[in-house]
Amino acid sequence: MMDKTFQPAELEQRWYQQWEDAGYFAPQGGDQAFSVMIPPPNVTGSLHMGHGFQETIIDALVRYHRMAGYDTLWQPGTDHAGIATQMVVERQLAAQGKDRHEMGREAFIEKIWEWKASSGGTITQQLRRLGASPDWSRERFTMDEGLSAAVQEVFIRLYREGLIYRGQRLVNWDPAIHTAISDLEVISEEEQGKLWHFRYPLADGSGHLTVATTRPETMLGDAAVAVHPDDERYAHLVGKEIALPLCDRSIPIIADDYVDPEFGTGCVKITPAHDFNDYEVGQRHGLPLINIFDDDAAINNQAPEFYRGMDRFTAREKIVEDFRHLGLLEKIDDHVLKVPRGDRSGVIIEPYLTQQWYVDAKALAGPAIEAVESGQIEFVPKQWENTYFAWMRDIQDWCISRQLWWGHRIPAWFDPEGNIYVGADEASVRAENRLDDSLPLHQDEDVLDTWFSSALWTFSTLGWPEDEEMLKRFHPTSVLVTGFDIIFFWVARMIMMTLHFRGEVPFRQVYVHGLVRDAEGQKMSKSKGNVLDPIDLIDGIDLPTLVEKRTSGLMQPQQAERIREATRSQFPNGINAYGTDALRFTFYSLAATGRDIKFDIGRIEGFRNFCNKIWNAARFVLMNCEGKDCGADESLPYTLGTAERWIDSELQRTLERFRKSIADYRFDLASQALYDFIWNEYCDWYLELSKVALRDESDPAVARGIRRTLIRTLEQSLRALHPLMPYITEEIWQNVAPLAGVTGPTIMLQSFPVEDPDRIDSDAVADIAWLKGFALAVRTIRGEMNIPPGKRLSVLLREGDREDPRRIASLEAQLKQLAGLESIAWLEGEAPASATGISGNLEILVPLADIIDPKAELARLDKEVEKLRAELKRIEGKLNNEGFVAKAPAEVVAKEREKLRSQQASLEKLLMQKQQLGNIPT
Repeated sequence: MMDKTFQPAELEQRWYQQWEDAGYFAPQGGDQAFSVMIPPPNVTGSLHMGHGFQETIIDALVRYHRMAGYDTLWQPGTDHAGIATQMVVERQLAAQGKDRHEMGREAFIEKIWEWKASSGGTITQQLRRLGASPDWSRERFTMDEGLSAAVQEVFIRLYREGLIYRGQRLVNWDPAIHTAISDLEVISEEEQGKLWHFRYPLADGSGHLTVATTRPETMLGDAAVAVHPDDERYAHLVGKEIALPLCDRSIPIIADDYVDPEFGTGCVKITPAHDFNDYEVGQRHGLPLINIFDDDAAINNQAPEFYRGMDRFTAREKIVEDFRHLGLLEKIDDHVLKVPRGDRSGVIIEPYLTQQWYVDAKALAGPAIEAVESGQIEFVPKQWENTYFAWMRDIQDWCISRQLWWGHRIPAWFDPEGNIYVGADEASVRAENRLDDSLPLHQDEDVLDTWFSSALWTFSTLGWPEDEEMLKRFHPTSVLVTGFDIIFFWVARMIMMTLHFRGEVPFRQVYVHGLVRDAEGQKMSKSKGNVLDPIDLIDGIDLPTLVEKRTSGLMQPQQAERIREATRSQFPNGINAYGTDALRFTFYSLAATGRDIKFDIGRIEGFRNFCNKIWNAARFVLMNCEGKDCGADESLPYTLGTAERWIDSELQRTLERFRKSIADYRFDLASQALYDFIWNEYCDWYLELSKVALRDESDPAVARGIRRTLIRTLEQSLRALHPLMPYITEEIWQNVAPLAGVTGPTIMLQSFPVEDPDRIDSDAVADIAWLKGFALAVRTIRGEMNIPPGKRLSVLLREGDREDPRRIASLEAQLKQLAGLESIAWLEGEAPASATGISGNLEILVPLADIIDPKAELARLDKEVEKLRAELKRIEGKLNNEGFVAKAPAEVVAKEREKLRSQQASLEKLLMQKQQLGNIPT
């Protein structure tokens, strides 16, 4: 027998271990293949809400297709996370007083592998806690031997095809880590800054132009001043020169459409080596690239001697002071601007001119665009195709090199004259190029961008270029589940690389999900103190630990105190343990196609109650079915009453809704279909209806039909729910399945129940809908008139349809049980003072004279009316206060208006009850 209460912690760990040990996550065979690749989390990572949301979606698809008979592979793995991992190990070494440069490259890499072996599996263990069911026996790592070989093969081929080259371009440069980084690793947020207005004198002494800049230090590298071609104010100056202050050189005045004549003075300083937009202007006009920074973002020897060696911000202060001294500082304005910072280092990123390796992305983009245009790849929701096309049609060459030690080292060697040789190793390079052993060669120090190896993810993880068997079976993969923020960085690059090297698409569909935000729609971030940890929601966390977790590492005391107070206010008792199933179901309920989701803790509370509801319903069913005839012997006759035929019909309709919703990636609708059926139809209605029928076991065939329906409906419901709630369904199914005549070691390898439209009995559905309407009408009267639930009522009927007498006759026992009725009769003569409910065309009258004391009830209602009117006056006063409406946050005002509407509706209901009571004779 099942435990009295549902306690998820013990059964979750027990079942997961059994599933993994038994190898249930591996492909099980089947005519059709279904495969999906995990978006590889960083090996340094820990589970956050975005991971939790994404992986539960993938797991639902995987478990569903596994049960639906597909040969299912969920390929797991992690990314080596070049910058993040190198920084983690460097910090550990620094704490020991060690430095990677002193250790040398090989020793440092060994330390990283040691760290990975001991600490690099945190997130995969957390994914297990989430119930994720990938084939862990096939887990890959982007730096493992097979994937490293694939990366090297791709680089060499692309280089020899002329699609990889080395060149000098602007990159996002992190002066703290000393490497180029991708746009995705740059966080741009608004900060308070300054706008400095400098006067640039004309070289001929005839006047000056005023330019404005947020980065005064870059003026040392200015190559021109630009105006708009149609700007009449400056048309006569185009072609003249500026005497660039502090630099002892002249720069031209040029005309370019890039300039916005309406912004500022309409004059823009152009610094091609230190601004991405300026770089493009410089290329159009053949301007020189004057790089004034070194790798630390300090002023280098290309700048005037006085500023050399200064930190960029020290140089900024000195340059502003020098302009002031020369009388060329016109003014300084406060200015809010977006400041780009490295997501790992936190320092301000500089556009920086360096030698890097690039992929000719334009050459690869054409087939990738056509694959989506032709429908070989489908985006869900479809509008994300527009984002994809916009990026791909304006694609820039891809910088693939990083100035790190941890990663795939670029397989290129240089001789003393700078000639480049690309190959698998130095020996093969020498052999292929017939180089003398005496010629010194030096391998490139850089490594490849981690996005380069992850671009090969769908085929490299399946064994390319060696293992064709797995590729033939599971490639192209069925679907990619990902966030919109990496459509370009990962999705597009996978499409380009896979088409080029495999001649096929990497996946058939791309399901793009939204971001998980807090209950107010704010992005979750450490600085805001609104981050939720999925493991905390599963296991629970006390308030002091939660506060410490949210404030640790914050440098600003005021910020920490604000987060402390907000956390205490939101979670005065910490966070309860809700279990994995409740968390997963919450994610599904919020997963409307492509929209960002607001995660409200109240929802997970509700779905923890759903788990309890299922558990208690299963216990009721088992208590009524264990040791009794449940129809397992098909040779014995059984009778299905109206309720049995109805609940089976509802099950078939639910299964159809679920299947279609999963196919459309509408996890919100799929979860809602099961929730409505299990909670409302099965638990709240059918179990109550079965109680009535099981009291009379005089007809064995009827009792057999009821128990057969109870147990089989529950068993199929558990199978349907399993992809969303794996743990509770497995635990209950183990107890229920034998009674339903179903055998097997685990629910996860059972067949997914398929709807049978022929089993839908429309007459039974209509009859039970009528019964529910009748019972709800009586329950409404009880609530409105404050009649105790245990008080048995006599009801009178009038009007109605021709089917009503038949339904009352056949369902009278159930009606009396569900509505708490003493008797049901048709009205003859004049109606007494009654409360009236409507169900269809049937009027249901509950005589009130012998049920309630009109005077006492009127007195109670008067007090309630008085309280409501006072509250309404208070809310109206608040909303009529212009100061409150203007200053209060929009959500606070909206809540007050909603409260006003709710209280007004309650008042109307009370006044209606008073009117009904006034008709009762006293």
